[in-house]
Amino acid sequence: MAQFVESCLVDAQAKQIWKELMMPVNYFFRHEVAEKVREEGIEQGIEQGIERERRATVIRILGWRDIPVPDFVRDRAEACSDLDQLDLWAQRALHATRAEDLFDCDRT
Repeated sequence: MAQFVESCLVDAQAKQIWKELMMPVNYFFRHEVAEKVREEGIEQGIEQGIERERRATVIRILGWRDIPVPDFVRDRAEACSDLDQLDLWAQRALHATRAEDLFDCDRT
């Protein structure tokens, strides 16, 4: 189809414009730098997803146990990005009697 249109164009300038429009495009996203950026972005997205799920798990455990979760507890859990800390809070949530017990330094 493209060759047919090109052959029908009489004007040289129109023919050149048509050729340029029909040239294959080397997109940036196929470049090795773009590949590396994409891989790093995927890794970062996975890490963020894990953090988000761990934060939600802490709050979810409290909810399953019918323990009210004050805003300050929810805010502190949602602000945390330390996976080890979130795991500790999830463990504490299994035995807590109050949401505030998550942050009790004396518990292990």
